[in-house]
Amino acid sequence: MPSRCLNRVTLIGNLTRDPELRYTPGGMAVASFGLATNRVWVTKQGERKEDAQFHRIVAWNKLGELCSQLLSKGRRVYVDGRIQYREFMDAENNKKQISEIVIDDMIILDNKGNNGEHMAVEGADLAVGEAPTEVTPDVVSESGNIEDIVIPDDIDADQAPKNTEEAKNDEMPF
Repeated sequence: MPSRCLNRVTLIGNLTRDPELRYTPGGMAVASFGLATNRVWVTKQGERKEDAQFHRIVAWNKLGELCSQLLSKGRRVYVDGRIQYREFMDAENNKKQISEIVIDDMIILDNKGNNGEHMAVEGADLAVGEAPTEVTPDVVSESGNIEDIVIPDDIDADQAPKNTEEAKNDEMPF
């Protein structure tokens, strides 16, 4: 079960692009991909509203390699990790700030490409060493483009992680 601390994040969403796998000069694998999460609510006037949030996801070592092999644009996944904020200088020497979720657990929630079976991948057990606390700009894509995604209407209750309600409550803005 994930530990509860202030910078932990649990998300369920759909990939906005295929994972991009790279290797650091030291040989560590790192995969990055976009994840879209949706929130639907009804206003006091009975109007249905929707909101989508887009997240940059980073997976290191064996988990990064597995994400690269198993995931693709549109796949529905559960991820658990920590929030990381960093700054870097771009090619024009401008300071850029980004936030990303460095994951250590991932569960595939749909049945595309895995014979209908759900697959859980725990990165903390598979990783060879700890993920670095800093990521250099040449490791993570800076394209910023958000592609079209397919969002399923709902998932079955047996597919959701046990702490889904906690995750939903943590994402509420009020």
